[in-house]
Amino acid sequence: MKIKLFAIFLFVVFFLNANAQEFKLGKVSIKELEEKACPKDTTASAAILFNKAKTFFKYDNKFGFSIVTENSFRIKIYKKDGLNWANYKLPYRTGYDKLNDDRVEFSDGVTYNIENGKIVKTKLSREGVFKTAINKNWKEATITMPNVKVGSIIEFKYILISENIVEFPDFIFQYNIPVNSSEYNVDIPGFFVYKAVAKRPSEIISESNVTRGSLQFANEHSPTTTQSVSFEQQSNRHRAYYIPALKEEPFVDNIENYRISIQHELEKTQFYQEPVKDYSTTWEGVAKTIYLDKDFGKELKERDYITQDLARILKNVDSQTERLDVIFKFVQNKMNWDHKKGYYTDKGVKQAYIDGTGNDAEINFILIAMLNYAGIPTNPVLLSTLDNGVPIFPNRTIFNYVIAAAEIDGKQILLDATNKYTTNNILPTYTLNWTGRLLREDGTSEIIKLEPKFSSKKAINMMVSIGENGLLSGKYRVFRTDYEAFTFREKYAGINQQNYLEKVENDFPDIQISDYNIENSKEVSKPVNENFNFTIDNQCEIIGDRIYINPQLFLAETKNPFVQEKRDYPIYFGYPTQEKFNINIEIPKGYAVESIPKAIKLQTRENIVSFTFNAEISNNTIQIAIVEDSNKQLVSSAVYPVLKDFYKQMIDKLNEKIVLKKI
Repeated sequence: MKIKLFAIFLFVVFFLNANAQEFKLGKVSIKELEEKACPKDTTASAAILFNKAKTFFKYDNKFGFSIVTENSFRIKIYKKDGLNWANYKLPYRTGYDKLNDDRVEFSDGVTYNIENGKIVKTKLSREGVFKTAINKNWKEATITMPNVKVGSIIEFKYILISENIVEFPDFIFQYNIPVNSSEYNVDIPGFFVYKAVAKRPSEIISESNVTRGSLQFANEHSPTTTQSVSFEQQSNRHRAYYIPALKEEPFVDNIENYRISIQHELEKTQFYQEPVKDYSTTWEGVAKTIYLDKDFGKELKERDYITQDLARILKNVDSQTERLDVIFKFVQNKMNWDHKKGYYTDKGVKQAYIDGTGNDAEINFILIAMLNYAGIPTNPVLLSTLDNGVPIFPNRTIFNYVIAAAEIDGKQILLDATNKYTTNNILPTYTLNWTGRLLREDGTSEIIKLEPKFSSKKAINMMVSIGENGLLSGKYRVFRTDYEAFTFREKYAGINQQNYLEKVENDFPDIQISDYNIENSKEVSKPVNENFNFTIDNQCEIIGDRIYINPQLFLAETKNPFVQEKRDYPIYFGYPTQEKFNINIEIPKGYAVESIPKAIKLQTRENIVSFTFNAEISNNTIQIAIVEDSNKQLVSSAVYPVLKDFYKQMIDKLNEKIVLKKI
């Protein structure tokens, strides 16, 4: 970024020295090469032996200030699956805000192997470095290290130079393989003030020092003489050791939210003889900036293209509730999402309306405009989808999606017309990411909680009889509401019925389905009902004169989803749910009930999850009632031991057998 210093000619480029390195490229030992497995994680396919980086600023007479990051890696390959680390990819920005592209250069690329008891080096050649365009905003630099095999160690270094001082590069400590040692040194001159934000800061050792620096430049009135300016500089050192691999676990919203890393937000700058420039923002500032953009606020105000259709579809529709339903269904049916995410329009609402296709902003802006025109107050809500991470501080770049928030009789209704199966307050599940930000035209904004306030229900009813050789036959009925209905429709509504039934039969081996019927598969405001008859074998265990039956039959849960000893990430359930099972098993002739599982009720603190089980005998039928409730969207990892024990007890109970004895 070029800074005008009142015609001052800057001829001395300053830089800050990094702390002495504990690890250096080029000093690979035979011991490292002979190591067969990662000592801290024997399952690891590879490990980063060390990763050391530094970020500092430099000044160029032509380009001004830029941020330089130098990053060095040493990686050991233990298994065949680890060979993909021979291909390292680095994305970088291009062509933003009239600045030059970021620049990336790789160097010191070497592969080390042992041959005949000696260390053999193979250097990275120019042919092993590639740069490709991803889209108009991003490119990717890739290296392919030579002669890499199981047992190899690879080393390389890259330099990333950016003139965009606002988007400070993030530093990652944790990867999908273990890291033995990681160090990051950041040297920031006093002209800049950044706020460091760490993910999982308890895992990072940080030190900070303030030192004095100086800058020399040409005298404005006497170019042959120089002046010197002193300033404070911030030197931060961040370290982490023996970092475990970041691994996917069940019930995680986005694993990237929990990767150990450091980000920097620019708060202000003050250059020599210039006033302070404040970059720190409030959410209100973010809202105002976004609304003023021509591809946002101006597009929301466009109305002429919708008037004729609105007059037609709202004829004789008076109540606001009915108007909302009519307008939402009209936009939902007319428009097709091109699967592009963002909160700015691409081709504009008018053209999108004519084409019948658009990005999420164009489709939901059309919805917002129609609702407002019809007298229903509606505002845009910015959010970050699950795959995009969680907004940490006020920042307009974190958002990547927009929905609508309408208000009727003081009640807020969230809407997204990009999906054919959404309805009032039922959004695509990838949008259920903590909170969004409602924007108003006057520049004000407010937090919108995206966690559903109600439980989505799934109720299963079965009437079952036991035939010869343990063959089960019966009727199956399942009733789904809200998000349970939405996820079912989204997954299966477009599938041919025969293909769907084949999938069900594959999920439950030995089942045969007949007389299948489904209700409301496309009527999104109503529950989905499925009914079918079935026969299934191999569900009863017959030993001597006894029959052993699982109370849930072929729906039995057998594995605890929480098996790790400890967990670092919150548990994400997506949305609150209630799952009910009412199962009636007819006792076959010639048999009597010897035993049934005892009733139990489990509940965690704060009622995060609960479970009830009851089995009774009524006349010639065993009646089983099971209720599983999950009442939170996201819970702390501190609750993990409780949840692990809860699920163990629940699954143990569900796998106790009903025992029938021949009489």
